[in-house]
Amino acid sequence: MDLSAFAFDLPEELIALRPVEPQDAARLLVVHGDGRLEDAGVRDLPRYLSAGDTLVFNDTRVIPAALKGTRLARDSAGSDISIDANLVERVGPSTWRALARPGKRLKPGDRVVFGEGFEAEITGKAESGEITLDFNVEGEALDLALDAFGAMPLPPYIARRRAADGKDRETYQTSFAGDEAESVAAPTAGLHFTPRLRATIVDAGIDSETVRLHVGLGTFAPLKESQLESGRLHEEWRRVSPEVAERLNGVRSAGHRVVPVGTTALRTLESSVEGGKLVPTVGPTDIFLKPGDRLQVTDALVTNFHLPESSLFMLVCALMGTEVMQAAYAHAIKEKYRFYSYGDACLLLP
Repeated sequence: MDLSAFAFDLPEELIALRPVEPQDAARLLVVHGDGRLEDAGVRDLPRYLSAGDTLVFNDTRVIPAALKGTRLARDSAGSDISIDANLVERVGPSTWRALARPGKRLKPGDRVVFGEGFEAEITGKAESGEITLDFNVEGEALDLALDAFGAMPLPPYIARRRAADGKDRETYQTSFAGDEAESVAAPTAGLHFTPRLRATIVDAGIDSETVRLHVGLGTFAPLKESQLESGRLHEEWRRVSPEVAERLNGVRSAGHRVVPVGTTALRTLESSVEGGKLVPTVGPTDIFLKPGDRLQVTDALVTNFHLPESSLFMLVCALMGTEVMQAAYAHAIKEKYRFYSYGDACLLLP
């Protein structure tokens, strides 16, 4: 697979550092399968869907996974150092894997204090630099400590230009997030769906369902050669309930469209198919959708704009065709759409 086919140049000023207010005021680029493009707004979405169509949302909740701490001196001759840690995967009641800076100055056995009464021991370090943190609290107490001392884990292209703040607690969490705080990145297409927009969708006769995929940082990480060769991505946990699978199969049998909101909802659905039908699913998926793959239960997609040479841009090219999506992105850049997590949206209609 030649990654250069999925490259494009994006002016840095088009990377959105904050969402528009209100968040349903974002722009919407409507991309048709024949290449036609329409400039619209997210609030116009019901005009492009029909009564009986069903939007499918990922209702995962983002954990405040960005932590600032102090690695304590190892001996009387040493000194404390400040570190930044981003939790990436829960591996036990008190244990998370994390990315940390400065990674070269951390090793197993180090103690890190993140707040009063909240600390961890580094119990492992991978060759990639990823560390394992064993906290001094677990379960619900750990969740409360993260809520008290953590910040929203903004993507690197935002975090390197500004720090997360209290406003991100609202704007980087969907209004319909469920009760499991396990994601370390937001399902960002869902951020546009304010209660007002969702009410408008209901009034238009458009239905909604929810699935759940806990988003890992790997979703946004640069592709590795091994992933291109294997055709598989990092694993993320997902769930499709029996009731949702049955209802969505009924939607398509009745001639209506199933429309995932975001690539995480799409990957959840497409990894839960047997014999062309959705089936109930609980567990990990490493599905990697790219041009040449046939999407089986996705009829349209609401999504944000994605990074060049990423698995997410390859996914939308699988749905619409690479030439169509490259032309759409060129138009979006020319018209100064806002890109990435806090940016504008696309409606893809193959």
